[in-house]
Amino acid sequence: MAKELTPKQAHFARCVAQGMTQADAYREAYDPKQSTAATIHTLASRVMSRVEVRARVDALIKARERAVVASALTDRDKVLSKLRSWLEGTEKTDSNLLRAAELLGRSSGLFATDINVTTRERDSSAVAAEIEQRLAALLVSTADAPDDADAGGSIH
Repeated sequence: MAKELTPKQAHFARCVAQGMTQADAYREAYDPKQSTAATIHTLASRVMSRVEVRARVDALIKARERAVVASALTDRDKVLSKLRSWLEGTEKTDSNLLRAAELLGRSSGLFATDINVTTRERDSSAVAAEIEQRLAALLVSTADAPDDADAGGSIH
């Protein structure tokens, strides 16, 4: 059973997830009185090395990332909706509204056209091993899936 975080550990985790250094998060959460910088770094590292604290930090970061993505998608939907209504003439607009929609669309990546491709050098045996592993995983998932005839469906 996972141990619950103490209030100070939870506060430390929130601070780290918000981007503070571990030392600054430790100072914020634990309010150490006359500790040296080295001591604070050591203590902060000990707190961060606890499985429960690390898991909370990771969970908070992932939640924030999901919220950012959801917000960007919502903003994209708003921009597209407004642009459609302005295009169809169902809603009046002016240059300020169009510019605001453009800026919101740009900030949410709606008009992004850049594609970044990163490559890494690998030898052919590593690539072959990865392909074989992926194929094996596909074969296992296909073998586990029920047949369409068993599910009562038919393919036309």
